[in-house]
Amino acid sequence: MFASSTPPLPLALMPHVREAAREAGAIAMPHFREGEQTAARLWFKEGKSPVTEADIAVDTFLKEKLLTLHEAGWLSEETADDPSRLDQRFVWVVDPIDGTRAFAAGSPDWCVAIALLEENRPILGVVYSPIGDLFYEAIANGGAFLNGERLHVPSTARNKPMRVAGPKPMADLYASRTGSAELLPKIPSLALRIVRVASGVIDVGLASPNSHDWDIAAADLILSEAGGRLTDLAGAVPTYNRSHPTHGELIAVGSWLHPSLIEAMRT
Repeated sequence: MFASSTPPLPLALMPHVREAAREAGAIAMPHFREGEQTAARLWFKEGKSPVTEADIAVDTFLKEKLLTLHEAGWLSEETADDPSRLDQRFVWVVDPIDGTRAFAAGSPDWCVAIALLEENRPILGVVYSPIGDLFYEAIANGGAFLNGERLHVPSTARNKPMRVAGPKPMADLYASRTGSAELLPKIPSLALRIVRVASGVIDVGLASPNSHDWDIAAADLILSEAGGRLTDLAGAVPTYNRSHPTHGELIAVGSWLHPSLIEAMRT
């Protein structure tokens, strides 16, 4: 499935990471009630970000599983940060449930996100949506896939107006600068928002400031391998595994549209 130029390490790891992601989804699913409040115990972290017992259970499972597969640094939304990751060549970056608010409210827009960094860039990425059994994956230089089918960001505009998903202030700015846009409901999971650009379900994905490495690293690689770009409004790609793994405003879009979109959003 992956190209012949695919690096050997992520190629060897991918079947096991794929299995781990599916097992993680299976751990979370008993706590999910579609259209209803979660059955899981829920509390709020500092900053009022929600977390459930399902997040913790999935995080615990993935940390043990992935570090057994390949020794590396660890960065996860639900694990206390260990600065030793900054000195590691390889780092696992995990969001056990990306879109916890959606998960807790019974919305299907949540996923398990797993990336492996080498020298601070993703070389393996998996975004697994248990609702619908949608498995997005990519390896650096190996292409991106959804349930085994190759992903290609559309190379020209197929939809007018463009379908735009993201926080309302950014989406409104996009619409005002470009003249037209179909503003879609915000997708709570940022990882899903980005990979849906890769699959062509949406045309422009926007993210407000303060996303984290675990929200975007896996999806970034998937989008890039599908022919898209994730950058800030200056056109710079995200830098991962910094001491503060946060990011400013971001846009996810097909490479062909990226220059004009950057120009419009900066004007």
